[in-house]
Amino acid sequence: MRRENQSSVSQFLLLGLPIRPEQWGVVFTLFLGVYLTTVLGNLLIILLIRLDCRLHTPMYFFLSHLALTDISFSSVTVPRMLTSMQTQDQSNPCAECIAQMYFFILFTDLDNFLLTSMAYDRYVAICHPLHYTTIMREGPCTLLVIISWILSCANALGHTLLLIQLSFCADNAIPHFFCDLDVLLRLSCSDTSLNELAIFIAGMAVIILPLTSILISYGRIGAAILKVPSTKGICKALSTCGSHLSVVALYYGTINSLYFFPSSSKASDKNIIASVMYTVVTPLLNPFIYSLRNRDMKGALEKLFNRATVLSQ
Repeated sequence: MRRENQSSVSQFLLLGLPIRPEQWGVVFTLFLGVYLTTVLGNLLIILLIRLDCRLHTPMYFFLSHLALTDISFSSVTVPRMLTSMQTQDQSNPCAECIAQMYFFILFTDLDNFLLTSMAYDRYVAICHPLHYTTIMREGPCTLLVIISWILSCANALGHTLLLIQLSFCADNAIPHFFCDLDVLLRLSCSDTSLNELAIFIAGMAVIILPLTSILISYGRIGAAILKVPSTKGICKALSTCGSHLSVVALYYGTINSLYFFPSSSKASDKNIIASVMYTVVTPLLNPFIYSLRNRDMKGALEKLFNRATVLSQ
């Protein structure tokens, strides 16, 4: 299509969740409660790690960054969706839509890298316990987080720069509740082959490779656990990995169902539900998984509660 036959798009229309208007009030209340719980729950994790000196370890250092990322990840999509439901205004300026896409990719990638760093931490703790304090020093842990941020920002920026080179035709309706890169490419009337190649390469780098690294780490952890002669040692090893493994299974399970088993429909309800799972539900469940399955976190929470009770008396 020649450029003179294209119409310039200054804004997109986010169609939101596939629900009837009479359900908006209930859904709005539900998602507002989920979002507030997500923010408060992850802030509580950060506070507990900050206040309890027993949690000043590499594992909880990565967990505090994961909690902050989950807050940011959820804040990229949910507040905009709630505002649209409240005002019934579906319009979204082009620049705002692209910015939302950028931060969505950024925090998605950051989640992947942080989960991988946490898996490596568990691998060193169980498979090389005598060298743990030497390998997982403060400097290398900080460096892992910095590299995660750099790679995430670079990938998000690359997709954004490629996207703004495209032209968009008259169709500006996005059948989603946020500006997803895949949906935006479908609306473009330009050649998107380079964008799709970039998505494939980046997907290998920020999804497949981290997931493979996590699986290899837990494979070696499993082999090491099987060599432990006592049942008590096995239970202790599993307790240190159970929370992280639960989060990994939930996070990558929803992503794989969305991107590796896509529906034939461009605007399928299945895709939207899967997106809700890993953008809204997963950040919500992470604080509960780490709090309920982790003895140290429960101890820190009880200590904070007792301190607050004493101060209130």
